[in-house]
Amino acid sequence: MLNLVLVALGGAIGASLRHLANLLSLRLVGPNFPWGTMAINIAGSFAMGVFIEVLARRFNASNELRLLVATGILGGFTTFSAFSLDFAVLWERGAALPALGYAIVSVVGSILAIFLGLWLARTVG
Repeated sequence: MLNLVLVALGGAIGASLRHLANLLSLRLVGPNFPWGTMAINIAGSFAMGVFIEVLARRFNASNELRLLVATGILGGFTTFSAFSLDFAVLWERGAALPALGYAIVSVVGSILAIFLGLWLARTVG
């Protein structure tokens, strides 16, 4: 139960930070391009890399801290960071082809899925 609370708390923090970053982006550069989302995805992936290497691997962080920060905060901030970590793990295992396949299928599949969802909701609803 503690693990679920840690993930939920971290997720609330991360999602709140994402919302604030998007508001700041809209204020600074306007709504014509998703600069905020792009910056969040890149920053979240960078933060995931730093956290995993420094805290989790070098300092042997507890599972609870990993759940709070990686799954909760960074997962709430951007699920793209989790995707990026999965890609990096595959790549570092020497599984370059599966990593590339994972990236291509994830990105293209997600884009196709959003259009399928939009179409379905528009035609059925």
